[in-house]
Amino acid sequence: MYISIISTVFAYICILLAVAFFTLLERKGLSYIQIRKGPNKVGFMGLPQPLADAAKLLTKEIAKPTMANYSPYFLAPIFSFILALLLWQLYPSLYSCSYFKWGILFFLCVSGMNVYGTLLAGWASNSKYALLGSLRAIAQTISYEVSMALILLFPLFLVGSFSFIEIKESQEYIWLSFLMIPVSLMWFVTCIAETNRAPFDFAEGESELVSGFNIEYGAAGFALIFLAEYANILVMSLFSALLFFGGSSMILFESDVAFMLKVLFFAFAFIWVRGSYPRFRYDLLMGLTWKGFLPAALSFLLLVAMLSSYIFY
Repeated sequence: MYISIISTVFAYICILLAVAFFTLLERKGLSYIQIRKGPNKVGFMGLPQPLADAAKLLTKEIAKPTMANYSPYFLAPIFSFILALLLWQLYPSLYSCSYFKWGILFFLCVSGMNVYGTLLAGWASNSKYALLGSLRAIAQTISYEVSMALILLFPLFLVGSFSFIEIKESQEYIWLSFLMIPVSLMWFVTCIAETNRAPFDFAEGESELVSGFNIEYGAAGFALIFLAEYANILVMSLFSALLFFGGSSMILFESDVAFMLKVLFFAFAFIWVRGSYPRFRYDLLMGLTWKGFLPAALSFLLLVAMLSSYIFY
């Protein structure tokens, strides 16, 4: 029991460090995409910049808006942060202390709860900008969860298991992305929309909503929302690599180094997309999932179900 607790705490510390330095990677990546330098004043090449940002946020005075509903207002960032960390329990490693046989169901349950953190943050702030941002984020997240759940059925049908570890091991000889390239592309776009990232960042549309659902947050509250967002980006990159670009976990190199390089590639793809595309129109965003991804996923799913039943028969 003590080993499990120590392992979990150590894993969470590593996740927080990864999130901190991923923000540095994003700022450096966007700066070079835009032909500038990025953070380079704090320490050597700006490497301690995430630590300086964390120290600044955690030492600032906590804002207490006069009209806010205090209990849900302070609870919302903590709730979002806990949900983001819970998803990391599904990390498929030989050194994990927990094994989720029904990992995909756990993932769907926890990711579905993310909506409530955004809802609480927007509503409890008692600000029109925050409420509008949270409503847009909720509509976007719920819409894309439908197509995400359908896309998740493809690996389930092909592998016949709800376990992420078994899905990863089943791709020892061929990646699932080679069997269904359009589905893997739809999954990645859905991941970008689910994490409210550019070009789908309507929850934080600065031109209309100042800063969206988190406008009334500062100091530690903003830091927790920020950490939750970037932890979700990294965990969705992890699941993208695992579901469509997995491999055998019996080989140490493949299990640790190569798999992490795949995750890093997908995480950088989030930055690359942000630096390459302007923000979508909201009606086009919703039409993309309801008129594009949903019919396409249902059609592909019907085809895969027919083929799998024919093969097994």
